Amino acid sequence: MSASGGSKAIVAAFAANLSIAVLKFLAFLLTASSSMLAESIHSVADSGNQLLLLLGGKRARRQASPEHPFGYGRERYIYAFIVSIVLFSVGGLFALFEAYEKWHDPHGLDPQWAWVPIVVLLGAIVLEGFSFRTAIQESNHTRGKRTWVQFVRTSKAPELPVVLLEDAAALLGLVFALFGVSMTIATGNGLWDAAGTALIGLLLVAVAVVLAVETKSLLLGESATKDDVAAIEAALVGPGVSRIIHLKTLHLGPEELLVAAKIAVDGADTAAHIAEAIDSAEQRVRAAVPIAKVIYLEPDIYSEAKAAAPAIEV
Repeated sequence: MSASGGSKAIVAAFAANLSIAVLKFLAFLLTASSSMLAESIHSVADSGNQLLLLLGGKRARRQASPEHPFGYGRERYIYAFIVSIVLFSVGGLFALFEAYEKWHDPHGLDPQWAWVPIVVLLGAIVLEGFSFRTAIQESNHTRGKRTWVQFVRTSKAPELPVVLLEDAAALLGLVFALFGVSMTIATGNGLWDAAGTALIGLLLVAVAVVLAVETKSLLLGESATKDDVAAIEAALVGPGVSRIIHLKTLHLGPEELLVAAKIAVDGADTAAHIAEAIDSAEQRVRAAVPIAKVIYLEPDIYSEAKAAAPAIEV
């Protein structure tokens, strides 16, 4: 995923959420609806999350330093993980607490302003729909043939999966809020409002858990995709390199890949020939997989024992 594509989706989501948060909070003040309060806090949390993603993208672009020789690319993963925590606590747990409070005090809505949350929620659905459409369009540029579930689970860039899940949760949360408010207006029973709030809370907790699990995997360090590994393996073998003994890859960031390999060379080659073969192999790998920015190749003589041994040297 390009950083620009992710930024476009983030900015669209931020603009939508900030506008919606103001309208939802106004509706809460007029009606005292717990669903509207939960949704307004949800939108505020989402707005803060988009700022965190933008900040993570900016900090990740810093140049490598002696203390961080491989750069700061993983900052994007760290900020995406913080987003999951914010969504879980500020969004999900607050909504569940508000649902608990409303369940024990199930007051109805002020009849004079009962129409306000309906109008706000319908307008919010339209705005969130535009934001969700932007995230889908930007994701389609890099999604390829992967399903949406596969895209979220295998994407090495966290921004678009985060925005996609947040926007999807926002739209579904708006439907839950509309259900709770509508039933409360129709029946005069505030328990429906509490139920809608509880559904919003459970939804946000579930989405936050998914985000945390997927981002944790990125933080721990994921290898290149199967397609990239295959391309690297094909590129490594060439003049002076007869085969790959061991190969390891690691994402230093969404657009930066470390490649470490032990390659088999001819024992009769001179040091100059081996150095030339290594240089050529690195050029082929970078041409095949441009994000392979850091490459370490160790020449060796191939044997069955070495091929079977654990690749702890690289």
